[in-house]
Amino acid sequence: MRLGSGAFAASCVAIEVIGVAIFIRGFFPAPVRSSAGPEHGVETPAPEPMAGASSNWTKLPSPLFNKVVIVLIDALRDDFVFGSKGVKYMPYTTYLVEKGASHSFVAEAKPPTVTMPRIKALMTGSVPGFVDVIRNLNSPVLLEDNVIRQGKAAGKRMIFYGDETWLKLFPKHFVEYDGTTSFFVSDYIEVDNNVTRHLDKVLQRGDWDVLILHYLGLDHIGHISGPNSPLIGHKLSEMDSILMKIHTSLLSKERETLSPSLLVVCGDHGMSETGSHGASSTEEVSTPLILISSAFERKPGDVRHPKHVQQTDLAATLAIGLGVPIPKDSVGSLLFPVIEGRPMREQLRFLHLNTLQLSKLLQENIPSYEKDPGFEQFKMAERLHGNWVKLHLEENHSDILLGLGTKVLRQYLGALKTLSLSLSTQVAHYDIYSMAVGTVVVLEVLILFLLSTPHVLCRKAELDVPLLSPVFSLLFYMIFLVLSAIHVLVCTSSESSCYLCSLPWLAAGGVMVLVSVLLCAILSALIRMVIDGTLLKKRAAHPGSGWSEVDLLLLLGTVGHVLSLGASSFVEEEHQTWYFLVNTLCLALSQETCRSYFVGDDCEPQHYFQVEEQGCSDILASTLLDSTSYNTPEPVRTGKGASLSEAQGSCKWWTVLASPWLVLICCRLLRSLNQTGVQGAHRPDLSHWLTSSDHKVQLSGLAALSLIVIFMLVQKGCSPVSKAALALGLLGVFCYRAAIGIVLFPWQSDNKVISKGIIEARFVYVFVLGILFTGTKDLLKAQVIATDYKTRTIGLWEIHSGLVLLAALLLRPHNLPVLAFSLLIQTVMTKFIWKPLRHDAAEITVMHYWFGQAFFYFQGNSNNIATIDISAGFVGLDTYLEVPATFLTVFGTYVGPVLWASHLMHFLSSEASKLMSDL
Repeated sequence: MRLGSGAFAASCVAIEVIGVAIFIRGFFPAPVRSSAGPEHGVETPAPEPMAGASSNWTKLPSPLFNKVVIVLIDALRDDFVFGSKGVKYMPYTTYLVEKGASHSFVAEAKPPTVTMPRIKALMTGSVPGFVDVIRNLNSPVLLEDNVIRQGKAAGKRMIFYGDETWLKLFPKHFVEYDGTTSFFVSDYIEVDNNVTRHLDKVLQRGDWDVLILHYLGLDHIGHISGPNSPLIGHKLSEMDSILMKIHTSLLSKERETLSPSLLVVCGDHGMSETGSHGASSTEEVSTPLILISSAFERKPGDVRHPKHVQQTDLAATLAIGLGVPIPKDSVGSLLFPVIEGRPMREQLRFLHLNTLQLSKLLQENIPSYEKDPGFEQFKMAERLHGNWVKLHLEENHSDILLGLGTKVLRQYLGALKTLSLSLSTQVAHYDIYSMAVGTVVVLEVLILFLLSTPHVLCRKAELDVPLLSPVFSLLFYMIFLVLSAIHVLVCTSSESSCYLCSLPWLAAGGVMVLVSVLLCAILSALIRMVIDGTLLKKRAAHPGSGWSEVDLLLLLGTVGHVLSLGASSFVEEEHQTWYFLVNTLCLALSQETCRSYFVGDDCEPQHYFQVEEQGCSDILASTLLDSTSYNTPEPVRTGKGASLSEAQGSCKWWTVLASPWLVLICCRLLRSLNQTGVQGAHRPDLSHWLTSSDHKVQLSGLAALSLIVIFMLVQKGCSPVSKAALALGLLGVFCYRAAIGIVLFPWQSDNKVISKGIIEARFVYVFVLGILFTGTKDLLKAQVIATDYKTRTIGLWEIHSGLVLLAALLLRPHNLPVLAFSLLIQTVMTKFIWKPLRHDAAEITVMHYWFGQAFFYFQGNSNNIATIDISAGFVGLDTYLEVPATFLTVFGTYVGPVLWASHLMHFLSSEASKLMSDL
C-alpha cells in the first residue's frame, strides 16, 4: 500500500491526536461525582439509624444559625491573620481568634490555587483539578450540587457583592448582587469600595439569610508588588475594620432575635513570595478559616490553636449550619467544633448524615469500596448509633448511654476522616494503563515519522506500507494477540477504574489494532533500511557528510529533554535542563571554532567559512526551493573550504573564537538574575535586590542602560522612520515605569505621586503599532513582487523590532537586561557563529528553539502557573478587556520564545535573500 507524503503526514497527526487524548484521559482521571445529579431534585434525607425499629427522626435538623455572613478575602494567607502581620494590622480579628467566641482553622487549598476552582471547592466540597480550569472556560455555570443551590431550593434569600466569578458560577441564585471585575489587577481601591458601599444598608435590613462578600484588593496588591509591600498592611487594616463592623452589627441583631448568627472569614487561596498564586507552595495553599458566632462558648483561659483542615470541609459545615442537605459531590467532613455544644443526639445525627453521604459517594466511584477502612468504620458506627438511639428512646439515661454515645462519636469521626481522605486521593490517582497506551502510540508515530523523514520530505514522494504482505500479517496477529492478553490481564486484576477497561470491547480492540499496526510498520521500516543499506550507501557516497559534534548534541539534547519530561521532578526543574543544554552548546561551539582555526591542511575542518559559489548555490537552492522529487541527487561541495584563520571576511578571527564564551558569560549572568523552579524559587537573587525599595536608583540606572542597549542592537536594521519610533517608544517605556513609581528620573524625588501610567503606556502602543504596520506593509509589498526578497527581509526585521518594543513595555524593569542580553546573543550568534561556520537551517532552527526556551526561564518563569505575571495584561488599560488582556499576558509570559522565533524567520529570510541575489 502506497501513501503520498501529504496523506502520510495527515495520518501521523491524526494518530498523534488519538494518542495524546488517551494519555490526557489517564493523566486527568474522571473526578469523584455522584450519579444522582442536581437535576434529580431534593432527596428525602436518610432516617436516623435504630436497632429493631424505625426512628422517629426522618427530617433534616433545624438550622444552627439564623444568618450567615461569608467574607472571602482573595489571596488571604494564613500568616496574614495568625502571624505578626495579623497582630499588627488586624487587632480586632486577632482578639476574636485568641479570646472571642470563635473557632480558627488553617484550611488547605488543593492546587490549582486560582479563584474559580477554589470557589467551587468551598461551595461544592469537591476537589477540582487542573482540568476543571479548562472545562469551565466555555461553561462557567456550576452544574455540580452546591450549598448555594441547596440554599435557594430551601427558600434562603442570598445576597452577594464582589468578584463577578460568583455570578457566572451561580446565575439567578442571588436576590441582590453587584459584581466587580476580578482581572483588572491595577485597581485595588475601587474594587473593594464597590463592595463595602453596600454594607451599611444591608446590615440594617433583616430580609436576608446569607450574605457573601468577596474582596479582591489584597490579591491585586500581591500581583502588583508582592506580599511584602507596605500596601498589604493598609489593606489588612481595612479588612479588619470591615470585619469589626459586620460582627458588631450581627451581635446587635442577635439581641433582638435571640438567634445566633455565623460570620465566616476565609481566603480562597494564599499568595506566593512573588505575589502570585496557582501552584502548591505552602504560602499558596495555606488559608485562614475563622468561624465566629455567639453559639460557640469559650471559657476564660481557653486557648485554641488553629487546627489544620481541608478547604472542602466548609461546604458540609455550611450545609449543616443552614439546615440544608450536604452537596452530593462533597468529599469534606463536618467541622466538629461547630456542633460540639449541641445535644448528643443532634451531634450523632449530623455526623451520620455526613458519613452516609460520603459512603454513598465512595460506593459510586470506587469498585472495591467494601474493602475501604472508612466504609467498614461507617458500618460499625451506624450499628452502634442504632443501639444508642434505641437506648435513648427507652429513656435510659445511665452512664452506659453516655459512654456508648462517646464511642459512636469517635467511630463516626474516624470514619469521616478516612472516607474523606480516600475520596480526596481518588482525584489524584493516575490511570497508569491509559497513560502507558497513549505514550506508546505517540512514540510509535514519532519513530515511524523519523524513520520515514528522508522519503517524505518531497512533495511527490510516496511511502510503501506493506500491509498485505504475509510476514506483516503474521507479525501483526501475534502482536495483537499479545496486547489483547495484556489488556485482559490488566482489566481483570486492577482494583482501580481504568478508562480503557471501561470502553466496549470493539473500541478497546481498535486501540490494540492501532498499536499493532504501528509497531509492525516500524519493524518493516527498520528491516528495509538494513536490507537496502541506506545508511551505509549514504556514508560511502558522501564521506564528508557525517554528523558533527554539534549535530549530535542538538539531536541528543532535544530527545533527552523530551524523555526527561516523563519525570515530575524534571518538569518542576525544567529550567536546569535548558541551562545545561545551552551551556553545553556554547562549549561545543567553542570547540568547533577552535578546531576550524587551528586545524592545518592535513585535516579539513567540519564547517567551511568559504565555499565555491556554485556549491553554495546548489546546497541552499535544494533546501529553500523545495525539490519535488525524492531522487534529486544531493549536491557535492566542489571547493575546498578555507580554515578560519584564512577567512577573515567581515570579522576578525579572535571575535569568532571569543563569541561562544561571551554567550556563555551572558547566560551565566542571567541565571543569577531570577531564581525559578520549585527548589530554588525562594533563594535570594539579583531581582529581589533590585526590586526592593532601597535600591530604586540602581534599578533605574540598570533599566535605562538596558533600554539604550536594546535601541543600539535593534535600530541597525530599521528604516529611519522606524528608528525614530523605536527611540521614542523606548523613552516612553521608561516614562511609564517612572509614572507608576517603579523607577526614577534623575531629577525626580522618591515621594512623587504614583499614577497608573495609562497615557505613557498608550503612547508606547502607538509606536508599537506603527512599527508593526510598517513591517506588515513591506511583507505585503514583497508578496506582490515575488522577487523582492530584500523588502521581505526588512519587513520581518521591522516586525521583530515592534515585538521587541512591546516586550520592553510589558517586562518589569528588572527583566529588561534579559531582553538586552537576548538581542546581544542573537547578534553575536548571527555575525560570529552561524554565518562564519555556515551552519545549516536545521541546526540554526534547533539552536533558536533552545535559546528561546532558556530565555523563557531567564525571565523567572517556570512550569508553575504562579509565575505568570498577570499585571502585564493590564499595561495601558483602564478597564478590563478580555481579548487585549489575554494577549498581553500571554505575550509577556512567552517573550523569549516569541522573539527568538521572529529572529529565526528574519535570519532564514535574509539568507534566502542573499542566495537569490547571487543567482
